[in-house]
Amino acid sequence: MKKLLLTRHGKSSWKDASLSDRRRPLNKRGKRDAIAMGKRLAQRGVQVDLIISSPAKRAIATAKRVAKELVCDKMVQEEKLYDASAEQILAVIRSVDDEYDSIMLVAHNPGLTNLVNQISGMQLDNIPTCGIVELTCAVEEWSNIGMAKPVDFRFDYPKNVPDEYKTPEI
Repeated sequence: MKKLLLTRHGKSSWKDASLSDRRRPLNKRGKRDAIAMGKRLAQRGVQVDLIISSPAKRAIATAKRVAKELVCDKMVQEEKLYDASAEQILAVIRSVDDEYDSIMLVAHNPGLTNLVNQISGMQLDNIPTCGIVELTCAVEEWSNIGMAKPVDFRFDYPKNVPDEYKTPEI
């Protein structure tokens, strides 16, 4: 079994209009949400062997915050994930060394949402910033990801409040 977590970077800052898209940092909400999502994964016992991030500043910052919460110290940047299509993201996944059983990619929309819809059989309109789709796939090799539908699908995002935390209707 291989576990794949597809993560959209956190909310970015538009304060400095002179920055290129790649250099935009996370804003306060983006920083907070990345930590919160990492904690949610850690509380569920999720473990990640490798995090692969787009080289965009906001993606790297998201990856580092999630990695800290998951106690994952293996992180690499992959140029091909910046502004990547679904097919380009899938090619990166399929090239991962099979020694890793659980990986997280931190990248961008629309490529991420399109990839999830393509390989999961689900139809998401949008993965929001800091949203994470977790797929468990019954394959032994990363090169086979997408050949069959995942055996487990989870989707979480910062504004998704679990039922036990919702205020009861009066």
